[in-house]
Amino acid sequence: MLQLQPFRWLYVLLIDYATPDSLGQIAPGVGSVAQTRGTMFRNWFGNGSKQAESNSLYRHGNQHLIELRGVVKEYETAAGPFVALRRIDLNVDKREFVAVIGKSGSGKSTLINMITGIDKPTHGEVLVGNAAVHTLNENQIAEWRGRNVGVVFQFFQLLPTLTVAENVMLPMDFCDLYPGRQRRERALHLLDQVEMIDQADKLPTAISGGQQQRVAIARALANDPQIIVADEPTGNLDSKTADAVFQLFATLIDEGKTILMVTHDEDLAHRVTRTVVIADGMVTSDDKHDQRTVEASAVAQSDTGADAAPQPVEIVSTDDLYPTPRSTSGLLTLAK
Repeated sequence: MLQLQPFRWLYVLLIDYATPDSLGQIAPGVGSVAQTRGTMFRNWFGNGSKQAESNSLYRHGNQHLIELRGVVKEYETAAGPFVALRRIDLNVDKREFVAVIGKSGSGKSTLINMITGIDKPTHGEVLVGNAAVHTLNENQIAEWRGRNVGVVFQFFQLLPTLTVAENVMLPMDFCDLYPGRQRRERALHLLDQVEMIDQADKLPTAISGGQQQRVAIARALANDPQIIVADEPTGNLDSKTADAVFQLFATLIDEGKTILMVTHDEDLAHRVTRTVVIADGMVTSDDKHDQRTVEASAVAQSDTGADAAPQPVEIVSTDDLYPTPRSTSGLLTLAK
């Protein structure tokens, strides 16, 4: 069994943007306390969706998987307070594919940081499943995020000294969710889903940028989170690879995941089920789409070239758009 314990503190730093104090608190004893506090965190935050489905209501009264209520975020600067978010109210339901778009400095990344717990609101509430994220301390947020949210970064953030498979195993090791013997098996299964299993024992520097992003997606799925948050996941990819990554996200929606994707790509933004536009720290537009063009646009681009405009496909009902969810243990097929 691979011994990844020396790298646990690196993963904490990666997913928590930890302060020196929180890192010092987590790193020394994370291996010894992970198992004992696992039950505690499962009781607090784990598998909340199952309870919510039976009660039609989450623990804190929220009726949506994600609810932001009157969220304000202010930063102190030398010139005075800077307001990044201005009383944001936003609801996201299970199995939605939401694109968050806006100009640089509009507040879209700050909004995503509120949902993932990377940052806290100055005022307001952030409710995700059964967790009141805005009330959690740094250690609790790190544990909660590791179990419930998969984060895909624009620049991949793979640890260069670990192999591809070890990078995917790292979240499992940190959260202690799977027996040690099963972690590599699960990592290889996820890499097979994103067509990277043949690169499992290579270092990240030995594979291309598009391949690294696929590995980053596999890592985000390591602990089977309900929510995937992607910050400009296609920003550094060519159009063909970006389209393949987008189609993988669309397949994850069919598998029952919820995805929030920050993007500047107008074409991708119009191929999701919902588009939220942020400007000057406020939601200026929130549109749900009755059409999805994932498969049709892939066919159109292959027939007429990558620059061809996507051709819409009518979705008769939302039942067609969101079929009965399947277990995420099933294989996902990434269009070649």
